[in-house]
Amino acid sequence: MKKLALHWKIIIGMVLGIIFGFIMNSINGGKGFVTDWIAPFGTIFINLLKLIAVPLILASLIKGISDLKDISKIKSMGLRTIGIYIGTTLVAIVIGLSIVNFIKPGEGMPQDTIEKIKEKYENDAGVTDKLTKAAAQKDAGPLQALVDIFPSNIFKAFAEASMLQVIFFALFVGICLLLIGEKSAEPLVKFFDSLNEVVMKMVDLIMLFAPYAVFALLANVIIAFDDTEILIKLLFYAFCVVGGLMLMIGFYLSLVWFYTKKSPLWFLKEISPAQLLAFSTSSSAATLPVTMERVEEHLGVDKEVSGFVLPVGATVNMDGTSLYQGIAAVFIMQVIWPEGLTFTNQLVIVATALLASIGSAAVPSAGMVMLVIVLESIGFPAELLPIGLALIFAVDRPLDMCRTVVNVTGDATVSMLVAKSLDKLHDPKPKEWDDNYDAVK
Repeated sequence: MKKLALHWKIIIGMVLGIIFGFIMNSINGGKGFVTDWIAPFGTIFINLLKLIAVPLILASLIKGISDLKDISKIKSMGLRTIGIYIGTTLVAIVIGLSIVNFIKPGEGMPQDTIEKIKEKYENDAGVTDKLTKAAAQKDAGPLQALVDIFPSNIFKAFAEASMLQVIFFALFVGICLLLIGEKSAEPLVKFFDSLNEVVMKMVDLIMLFAPYAVFALLANVIIAFDDTEILIKLLFYAFCVVGGLMLMIGFYLSLVWFYTKKSPLWFLKEISPAQLLAFSTSSSAATLPVTMERVEEHLGVDKEVSGFVLPVGATVNMDGTSLYQGIAAVFIMQVIWPEGLTFTNQLVIVATALLASIGSAAVPSAGMVMLVIVLESIGFPAELLPIGLALIFAVDRPLDMCRTVVNVTGDATVSMLVAKSLDKLHDPKPKEWDDNYDAVK
């Protein structure tokens, strides 16, 4: 009997998790049961993925750079990667602004709904936390983002999973391995090559637990929704965001089709486990090990490309977040600050959202922190910021899940484009967790 494909198992887990969450929501004590006895399994799964993210980036990138044999190739790959990421982010922002200006979801919202949302969420801990984080980021110097790339203690960078710092260290080590010569570098290269194989096998084993983990994650998300009336009022805005995200995925598929000559349906099938995990976890960073495994083994991208493009993308490529920021900023202005809807302000939104996406952390709800910075850049009244965030806070988590799918899909797409341009795209060679099991059991 043919085994059920992993993406179908994950989808079944997601559907059952959603149904279970709604059932528990309607049962007295159900929320507590999910929080105490179901949600921890989802947390364990995310922790396992985060556990292997740093060693995977380190091993994959160092091995990939050392295999290039030519430092000039690093420059070529880096420029292509950053250039394509910037291009796709601009497309995402333009799509978002076009949709929100055409549909205008913020116009005509009833005043009583605005007051109810304001009353419920304006002083919510989540809203105030986002405002505090945004203020701290704004107070940092103009070159602080550059300073943060260079670690003073690499073990601290490992412990905090500071992706850009880990990437810098891996690049630094990889370049030095090239400079000391092949003979001297060979022992360390073999070590990282073996480490990469071990960590990729860990991904295979962890993914066996994925269907059960997404059940727990989705059930926990559902029990968090306690005001369906407000959610229904915000559906028009949410549909705008989801519609824009779907258009962005269509744009990615067209790039894959036209440039790499690969079937869009094949691409979606092979990357779907990473997309489904991105939806469940709302974290590009947590999904990164799975994204790397799918891109390398199932899309056929060489390690030296995926090891560089994907970690960089998980940190600086936030197309879904940028699209959301454009729609959210204009939606908020349509509701409570319509006089700010000028063409100049929307150009500023494009520029600020592009820069903000580079600094946006690859963790849940980081987009709301960057949204505050985007709004402040156009002179949005400070006293209205809590109300603005309160307007969209109720639906932020489900939209965060959707935009993370776009972020991960964008990373995979760019890795294929860069690999194709460098002639590093080959036939996929997928591996299973039990490939060597018979020899050791």
